[in-house]
Amino acid sequence: MSHDEPRQDAPDTVAVWGGEPHPMADRATQVPVVHSVSFGYDDFDEWYGVAVGERPGHIYGRNSNPTVDAFEEKVRLLEGGEAVTSAATGMAAISSSLYALLAPGKRVVSITDTYGGTSKIFTEFLPRYDVDVELCDTTDADAIEAAVAEGCDLLYLETPTNPTLKIVDLERLTAAGHAQGAVVVVDNTFATPINQTPLALGADLVVHSATKFLGGHADALGGVVVGRDDLIERIYHYREINGATLHPEAAYLLLRGMKTLHLRVERQQANAQRIAEFLEEQPQVTVVNYPGLPSHPQHEVARKQMRGFGGMLSFGLEGGLDTVARFFPQLRLSHAAANLGSVETIVAPPATASHVECTPEERAALGIPEGLLRYSAGIEDVEDLLADLRQALATI
Repeated sequence: MSHDEPRQDAPDTVAVWGGEPHPMADRATQVPVVHSVSFGYDDFDEWYGVAVGERPGHIYGRNSNPTVDAFEEKVRLLEGGEAVTSAATGMAAISSSLYALLAPGKRVVSITDTYGGTSKIFTEFLPRYDVDVELCDTTDADAIEAAVAEGCDLLYLETPTNPTLKIVDLERLTAAGHAQGAVVVVDNTFATPINQTPLALGADLVVHSATKFLGGHADALGGVVVGRDDLIERIYHYREINGATLHPEAAYLLLRGMKTLHLRVERQQANAQRIAEFLEEQPQVTVVNYPGLPSHPQHEVARKQMRGFGGMLSFGLEGGLDTVARFFPQLRLSHAAANLGSVETIVAPPATASHVECTPEERAALGIPEGLLRYSAGIEDVEDLLADLRQALATI
């Protein structure tokens, strides 16, 4: 870097300052929550210019909002994308992206281990619109490349996957997708932009359930998509017309949560690593899925493309769902809830959380055993979390 080039802020600095306008209204130091549904103009030409996109500004809350803008820009800066748009939930961001970019006769290639809601779009909804969908073994890069080579308009990837924590090689597969002219979309919810930036690895779009790690406090729903300007314009238009708008109050809570994103993720993944190592040694545990373990089948790929291994893990218990049902109520320091990425530890079996929409047979076909527990490590003292797991395991 030459002396003339400004220093680029680090991600932890961007998480605090990025996207926040200066000066703010009435000299506020925090982004104000703008609840107004509409924005008035005294001059017709100015109003018209904003309405047709020739001037910056806002006209109606379903389209845009100043508080939402600040949240979007913070995520855009962290992911390093050209443009960004948001939605009311993570699934609204994912579905808006898919429906905006696909049409009858188009072909999607994805993996079997996507989040349950995403999987339902691929298996239930897109086929109704004559979109050809092929789901490949998540860990078989050769099979994914072969499916893409048969023709692909959109390649959808998720890494690490929810809840099996599998890793896909983003550089390799985005190159395969682009060779066929496909748009490559990556769900980066589990990794967060602190640990992984898929756009830098070749992806065209990155999606997040901002409800999870970005917000980090389990008190606001939201979704966001970052990437190529031309693609974001289409996704924004679809979301704006279909109406799944991020509420400004939620945008404010997500903004506030993101200020500690780097600190939270560092603590959560340090805890997750220790917990995964502990669980590997327990006789009641049949499998531990965490990309930070050398025993993880894609550990080397994770090391190549991730800066840290994240706060999520999953593990299996002998005895299946009956054992799970007896085990998790014994935990004192965790919420049993359908969420993840919060400051508090959260545990959930896929049957009631990530893949609640699926039947047991569908979960089995996706490689998700009924005895699996998803564990979202919080920021508590790790020795307390280990002691809690130890006493709960003793009861089974």
